[in-house]
Amino acid sequence: MASPGTPDTKRNGRRAREDAVLVAAAAAVASLIALATALVLGGAGVAQVIPGLPDAGMVTRWGLPIAKNTMGLAGALTVGLLVMAVFLLPLRKGELGEQAQSYLRASSWAALTWAVAACATLVFQLSDILGLPPMAVLDDQITSYAGSVPQGIALMTVILITTGVALIGRTAATPAGVIGLLGLALVGLVPPALTGHAASAPSHELAVTGVALHLITISLWVGGLAALAFHALRANSEHLSVAVSRFSRLALWAWIGVGVSGLASAAGRLYTPTELFTTSYGLIMLAKIMLFAVAGFIGWLHRRHIVANLTETSGRAGFTRLAVVEVLLLSATMGLAAALSRTAPPQSPIDFDAAVDPVRELLGFSMPPPMSATTLLTLWRLDLFFILLVVVLGGLYAAGVVRLVRRGDGWPVGRVIAWFLGLLTIVITQLSGLATYSMVLFSTHMIQHMTLSMLTPILLVLGAPVTLALRALKPARQRGDKGPREWLTAFLNSRFSHFVTHPGFAVPMFVGSTYVLYFSPLFSYLMLNHLGHLVMGVHFLLTGFLFYWVIIGVDPAPRKVPHLLRIVLLLLVMGFHAFFGIAIMMQTEPLAADYYSRLQVPWLTSLADDQYAGGGVAWALGEIPTLLVLLVLVVQWIRDDERMERRRERHSRRGGSDDADMDEYNAYLASLERRAKKNS
Repeated sequence: MASPGTPDTKRNGRRAREDAVLVAAAAAVASLIALATALVLGGAGVAQVIPGLPDAGMVTRWGLPIAKNTMGLAGALTVGLLVMAVFLLPLRKGELGEQAQSYLRASSWAALTWAVAACATLVFQLSDILGLPPMAVLDDQITSYAGSVPQGIALMTVILITTGVALIGRTAATPAGVIGLLGLALVGLVPPALTGHAASAPSHELAVTGVALHLITISLWVGGLAALAFHALRANSEHLSVAVSRFSRLALWAWIGVGVSGLASAAGRLYTPTELFTTSYGLIMLAKIMLFAVAGFIGWLHRRHIVANLTETSGRAGFTRLAVVEVLLLSATMGLAAALSRTAPPQSPIDFDAAVDPVRELLGFSMPPPMSATTLLTLWRLDLFFILLVVVLGGLYAAGVVRLVRRGDGWPVGRVIAWFLGLLTIVITQLSGLATYSMVLFSTHMIQHMTLSMLTPILLVLGAPVTLALRALKPARQRGDKGPREWLTAFLNSRFSHFVTHPGFAVPMFVGSTYVLYFSPLFSYLMLNHLGHLVMGVHFLLTGFLFYWVIIGVDPAPRKVPHLLRIVLLLLVMGFHAFFGIAIMMQTEPLAADYYSRLQVPWLTSLADDQYAGGGVAWALGEIPTLLVLLVLVVQWIRDDERMERRRERHSRRGGSDDADMDEYNAYLASLERRAKKNS
């Protein structure tokens, strides 16, 4: 093998860089061709000047979709390079290798390109809205747009995030830091999805989450594959077979995510299946589906014929050829996606001459009839986020239990029952008719809130998911590398985990955030849009899970809280929740009046009475689970004392003293003394 400094090695490295540039250029051309074709055939690339209205001109008409397309490609490449650096290439003694660090540095340049494209998109977008040339909006108008209009705020958020990724990517050096950058980059993909066509779709529970998931999964797929193809082109690439094997599993899940999210997006924005074949929007979407299917077929060929036989010395050429073709197809798919964002979706078949339904405009559905057992069982809301949450959590837990059983290990049935009962409560509160009425009635919203924060977390915590994961996950194959089990262990031992599991953080977050939410304008603001509902639901689940994990968690935790302190904290929280319910019942003014006054529920006698009932729900549903937790905590305390006593008895029979803790401390001191003598 030639040394790194020989002419052959330098020549091979130069050739690899040239090949990579050619592939990148070909991908950009494929994406632009697909974009231009879709814009022309869909009508968005042709001037449609309406008399009396200003026109921004050809520069904006073509510059905006090109800038959006560049944003998508640069964002995907940033994500893919970060994934390559920290997950696909093995770590060396827990640290990034030389080639991984080179991909990290490359991701900062990709993020900078992403930020520049977002800036261009911001300018072109305002130019398109105002009907002015791009140079005419580069004044106070652009500042106002970026700080007050949702579309401008979304792009400004992307610019800030991507600039941060570009700057931090130049200095980050640890795997944990790269994971943080990757999480930040994934967040940067989402804001535009919250303000596009999906946000105004009638089924925005499907459309918004579908578009966000689509952007994340397609970026993981395209970006990861592009980084992997470049790695295969490198003359001195390391661990190619390992990286390909790992990406193959990631690509399969990304492919599933792209398919599910694409289906949800189509269901949220197409009113009938025939619109897929009869409208410009549907035809572009159909072309995306075809390219997606072909790329998936190529991925299947990879898994079946190449991945299993690929080594560091053979199979590289065949993999590279298929990978490059797949990159070109996926780049064209992203070009179609950019064109789709500039194409008007099908119009609603609703008679627009009729009176506008303010409830439908606000909620995405008409006012439901009076609540009954029938409506609770029939008026389901298909919220894609919580559907995926339940399916993923349930599937992973079941897979972990099956793996333990297959290797002959047991897992308590009670924990399985508790976990799936917890998931069932999520289904009931977030997907059934209860979720529909929680948008209309404060009392039903409070049932949803208290169940998600006070009952669901208890059941999930008793399911011991962390213990199951630690037992089911396999350790990394290579010494010094990190797999899912090692990453989970590192997270449990991290400073972040030590901080958030401290009672001084978990308890105020659990109790205080409830007061801040309901006794401030924040509640009304969050109720006015789907994202707000999503944020509240996730917040209730996370804060509740964190609190009860500290109080009755059976999983290994970063810190051990004494049982007596747990009981004191539980009783303290019980008092605060009781006072919270009473405070709501004593309110003379309606909470979130801006929101509920818009609904004008015809079958509701009084907002005040409904709010009073909601306060009663908060009081009752806060007390009952707390009493059950108190009982569980007492039982855990008794069992812990019994285990400690049995341990002391075993230690005593072996010749130790009655105080096992003191024996351990004395042994520790003795080891220090032996070490000191040895060093002297």
